[in-house]
Amino acid sequence: MKQIMKSISSVVLGNFLYALTVKLFLLPGGLVTGGTTGIALIISHFWEISLSGFVLAFNVLMLLIGYLILGKAFAATTLASSFLYPIFLELCERVLGDLILTQDLLLCTVFSGLGIGVALGMVIRSGASTGGMDIPPLVLKKLTGIPVSVSMYFFDGLIILLQALFRPAENILYGVLLLIIYTYMIDKMLLFGSCRTELKIVSEKYREITDAILTQVDRGVTLLDAEGGYLHRKTQLVMSIVSNRELIKVEKLVREIDPECFMVVSRVSEVRGRGFSLGKSYQQRKPS
Repeated sequence: MKQIMKSISSVVLGNFLYALTVKLFLLPGGLVTGGTTGIALIISHFWEISLSGFVLAFNVLMLLIGYLILGKAFAATTLASSFLYPIFLELCERVLGDLILTQDLLLCTVFSGLGIGVALGMVIRSGASTGGMDIPPLVLKKLTGIPVSVSMYFFDGLIILLQALFRPAENILYGVLLLIIYTYMIDKMLLFGSCRTELKIVSEKYREITDAILTQVDRGVTLLDAEGGYLHRKTQLVMSIVSNRELIKVEKLVREIDPECFMVVSRVSEVRGRGFSLGKSYQQRKPS
């Protein structure tokens, strides 16, 4: 239940942040964007149609198509965002009215990119789909085999180019920058809190190093059989995953035990398992 409530909260907050960002930064800056919002900007420019109303109608249509072609399971993950985003967008328009924080194009671009990236990252990280223009690439993938990334970039590029019909060239360039920023932020959000540091240590004092990491840092250690490539001496390679903050402490411990050890430090994008995504569990240790 706790996990379900956490996912629901992420979807709700993500969609609200998305709508708030569009209202406060994207619309006042006259920026271009892709996705359903980009299509809504095109339609609302040529016809007097409510932005949130069109987004809602389009999302419902895509939801029905997704349900018919991609199945019930996919539709369930898309249902919330299909309605929440246009509802929050309408709410922001009514509550905030003509409020404008800034019309500086660069500021609007940067904060739109940050806000949209964080918002979409929260929704995707919760396991839900944002709906709308996320669905056509998935449908094409199922029907024709075209990779999702290819069709997604094609649709976004086409939507941005269509907005070039009525937007200055400068706004189009800022729109490309916006796309880059929020794509980068989505990637960062998906890996947020998951990045760790991997240590691989080769030393004749591997037992002392192992005990130090286990007792003083409280991190797990794996010993791997290894052989030197030059002298062909058998040894043990010490491997451990630590948080970024623990890295300095571990390096100091290891150097105090064996200043001449060989150590490789690598950044890993995600770690799952006991001690990280699961709670720690202690068992009786066998003597070294």
